[in-house]
Amino acid sequence: MIKQRLCALVFVCLFGLGSCQSVQPWQRGTLAKPEMRLEVDKLGSQLYSQVYFSKEASSGGIEVAGAGCGCN
Repeated sequence: MIKQRLCALVFVCLFGLGSCQSVQPWQRGTLAKPEMRLEVDKLGSQLYSQVYFSKEASSGGIEVAGAGCGCN
């Protein structure tokens, strides 16, 4: 039982370390492209961020403009 848990722990650790990847400076331009984002629904995420920033009474950073009421 202990041997199985140890093997499972070693496997999880090795699997996790295998996914670590260093990014070279010349590769960062490719990763910064808009199509590399993890957003599935761009319109939905923009609407969500507009509502979020209007409720937080803050603005900036993300493509949100408005007076804080969320009505624009």
